Amino acid sequence: MTSISENRGILMKAMEEIGGHVLFFGETLKWTFRRPFDIKNIVLQMLEIGYRSLPVTSITLFFTGMVMALQVGRAMDKLLPGSSVFIGSAVSISMLRELCPVLTALLLAGRVGSAIAAEIGTMKVTEQIDALVTLSANPIQYLSVPRFIACFVMTPALTVITDIVGILGGAFIAFFALGITIDKYVENILQYIGLMDFLTGIMKSVFFGIEIAIISCYQGFGTRGGAEGVGKSTIQAVVKSSMAILISDYFLTYLFQLVE
Repeated sequence: MTSISENRGILMKAMEEIGGHVLFFGETLKWTFRRPFDIKNIVLQMLEIGYRSLPVTSITLFFTGMVMALQVGRAMDKLLPGSSVFIGSAVSISMLRELCPVLTALLLAGRVGSAIAAEIGTMKVTEQIDALVTLSANPIQYLSVPRFIACFVMTPALTVITDIVGILGGAFIAFFALGITIDKYVENILQYIGLMDFLTGIMKSVFFGIEIAIISCYQGFGTRGGAEGVGKSTIQAVVKSSMAILISDYFLTYLFQLVE
């Protein structure tokens, strides 16, 4: 009986947590379309989330493309000598559909999600959010909406860039390690890659950006217990965002396959 009640308690807590995130998302969405629009803050958040995340995402995905080309190319040649000529499409499909959107989102969850949770959490424990309410400013509109819009816009934008960079990484290895000319590499990509391969990753990244923003802001607003609470909120923001990205990736992949 004890284990049943404990399991029920865990399930109820999980459902309450999910419900809290959904309600917070609805509240953020509602305030997104209400005046005044804090354009300056939105642009600053876009620079922080997008521009300043560009080096780490680009370098990571460039080397991921190199590793993909090296591993898959060698394996293809072992199975069927000369088949590594098709490495362009093999690398591109994996990068466009899965690796670029997922890895970019995970990197943003670590870099941006933790920063959002820590910043809002610090404001919460130092009663700066209470001060905003006193000044008749809605905390969700002032703090959550700019970060939500920035993640919504910049996550797909970064994914487009990492798509290009990852494919270039594959081209680098294809040319120097596998002996495949650049024109053959590009020709193979154009022959086998369709628009849906590109759009699938971009649409996934939109959902990932929303998840990062909502989970991180929610954890920040729910911070309790001073500096220790800020640390816990930061960790939870990264862990929960990463889990949400990987779990939703499966369901989004399944849905896109049904559409195709």
